Amino acid sequence: MDIKLEKLLIRQQGFSLVADLVITGGSTAIIGPSGGGKSTLLLAIAGFVEPARGKVLFGGADFTKTPPAERPVTLLFQEHNLFPHLTVWQNTALGVRPSLRLSSEEKEWVGAAIAEVGLHGMAERLPSELSGGQRQRVALARALLRDKPVLMLDEPFAALGPALRFEMLDLVARIREEHDATLLLVTHNPEDARRIADKAVLVADGVAEAPRNTGTLLDNPPPALAAYLGT
Repeated sequence: MDIKLEKLLIRQQGFSLVADLVITGGSTAIIGPSGGGKSTLLLAIAGFVEPARGKVLFGGADFTKTPPAERPVTLLFQEHNLFPHLTVWQNTALGVRPSLRLSSEEKEWVGAAIAEVGLHGMAERLPSELSGGQRQRVALARALLRDKPVLMLDEPFAALGPALRFEMLDLVARIREEHDATLLLVTHNPEDARRIADKAVLVADGVAEAPRNTGTLLDNPPPALAAYLGT
């Protein structure tokens, strides 16, 4: 699903960010200096931050005034927000119905999502019995069950070691392709951007720039990105 940010202006406590761009499906990394507005951009797309002006369109339809729950978006944060007293199955099932009163078919969906993220046999475990990577897999399974065409990840694997982080990124890439979803990934790590995204949006100096080829952008970074990367 295409995402169009039309002459968008976000203002927050002395901070401003402008965006006038189109993301045409596939996988796109959101990169740039810390504090530049990467997460704020995702929040605006998801509807949690109201723009001062401009429009947010999905597939050509205007969603600027649409509440977050009604947008075609799932947003996954670094903090996985699992309920500690609920099992893997229950935490995942929240993606279908908050009441956890599921039909037989919906229960099958939950089991399939848990298996898809590699947690088969762990449905009855509590979050405290899982590793950090496993907890993120639960959050990802719950996100899948929301069945939205746009999946946005805000540095979800930053706390993981390199090997596990790459494993999770590869899992997300596979799932994105299988579900034909549009993926936006905020990351501070250029290795992550190269691994998972063919396009990248640079957010720096108050501007979210139009998507560019990830390799080209990272190999020839503009001054703001070069200073951040130390190149």
